[in-house]
Amino acid sequence: MIHAIAKAFSQLLSPPLRRVLLKAVGLALLLIVIIGIAMQRLLASLADSGATWAEQSSGFAPHSVWAALAWILSIMATLGIVTGALFLMPAVSAFVGSFFVDEVAEQVERAHYPNDPPGHALPVFRGLIEGIKIALLALVVYLCALPFILFAGFGLLILFFGNAYLLGREYFELAAMRFLPPAEAKAMRKARATYVFMAGMVIAAFLSLPVINLATPVFAMAFMVHIHKKLAGERAKLAR
Repeated sequence: MIHAIAKAFSQLLSPPLRRVLLKAVGLALLLIVIIGIAMQRLLASLADSGATWAEQSSGFAPHSVWAALAWILSIMATLGIVTGALFLMPAVSAFVGSFFVDEVAEQVERAHYPNDPPGHALPVFRGLIEGIKIALLALVVYLCALPFILFAGFGLLILFFGNAYLLGREYFELAAMRFLPPAEAKAMRKARATYVFMAGMVIAAFLSLPVINLATPVFAMAFMVHIHKKLAGERAKLAR
């Protein structure tokens, strides 16, 4: 596994993967900015409407007080959106990165396994479904961990181990499905569930690094290509 980590890291900034990385990060940032602006406009509008309704219904305090309250609520909403964007970035980058996983896998296979038969790209619809699944799972893990964040870091453990299991599972299956039907890829992952979970812990550790975690989809896919190749080789030896 250490060799797989080293290979994935060493290739991460190679010219072919660097181009993929820049595209994935750029699109993820653009998407999060669009979502953030839309949410800020929506919440600011709700704050203005709420303050206007409260002013008309209560009949006390001058208009300037209610306007100031609406402004304060708008600022608080903006700060909340910025904070939320930092936590949602892994989910957004996972979704965007799913459109490039086959490109990453092809580069890794070409560079490190030139004598092996190449894998086949997932159908577009299947890739889209897998990307949405990864993003939603990352979001669910975050929402489940959020209530426990303040309890002695317990929420951080939930976040780490939840991401280790879910992201390890999803990225391994993405790598395996380039060579196997979905059902066989899942069966292979279940047969080596502990090893795949340990590999997922590497991805979860990478994901915990601020800013660098924007590269998680590219690193995770490159890493899991090596993990799949290792396990597929072991399975082939046992089958002989």
